[in-house]
Amino acid sequence: LYKLYQHYRFLEGQIAILYVCGFASNVLFGLVSSSLVDRLGRKKSCILFSLTYSICCLVKLSRDYLVLVVGRVLGGLSTALLFSAFEAWYVHEHVERYDFPSEWIAVTFSRAAFWNNVIAVGAGGAADFFAEWLGLGPVAPFMVSIPFLVLSGFFAVKNWDENYGKKRAFSKSCGDGLKCLLSDRRVLLLGTIQALFESVIYIFIFLWTPVLDPHGAPLGIVFSAFMAASALGSSLYRLAVSRHYHLQPV
Repeated sequence: LYKLYQHYRFLEGQIAILYVCGFASNVLFGLVSSSLVDRLGRKKSCILFSLTYSICCLVKLSRDYLVLVVGRVLGGLSTALLFSAFEAWYVHEHVERYDFPSEWIAVTFSRAAFWNNVIAVGAGGAADFFAEWLGLGPVAPFMVSIPFLVLSGFFAVKNWDENYGKKRAFSKSCGDGLKCLLSDRRVLLLGTIQALFESVIYIFIFLWTPVLDPHGAPLGIVFSAFMAASALGSSLYRLAVSRHYHLQPV
């Protein structure tokens, strides 16, 4: 993403504002995403994600700064949907429709995290192939991703059943969340640690491209290496909490 904005001749400060627009959009839509998903329906929300993120990728063809800002806002909305709608749909199907043991949910998420990273390794290689080897430029990976996004939405339309959550007022949801955060010191501490960790990750996401790009590093391959490390960490965690080692969180 940074490479694309740099290719469009934007300055580092302008690129930083684009990133901040995306992060701020994610925060704002993240506040309402669970209520939106529950009211709209989890299946429809997953389809909406594939639509909004496809548009987000498509607008990257534009060199107009305001259009790119709109794209980042759509990206924030899409990310909020991605991290709420799919999991909510799956958990409801797992527990309510099929009555599978709830202990299996953790196993599913663990395997999903691992395979997400494996696919991301391939995506990094594919991005490098289209952008560098074929010489199509930094916008190419975003264009290549659109058919896959459309396919995922089509798959949901054809194969998934709709389910809904409890329709609660937005103010009540926020109030309950704030009450939970302030009433339990452990939750507040965990949230603080998570926020600090995420802030470091976001700084890293912004900086790694301008740091490595001047040295001619193949960015897609570097991204694949990051994702391979993430997959390794996921596997090590699963091994650590297995019965063999008993490193269970207390």
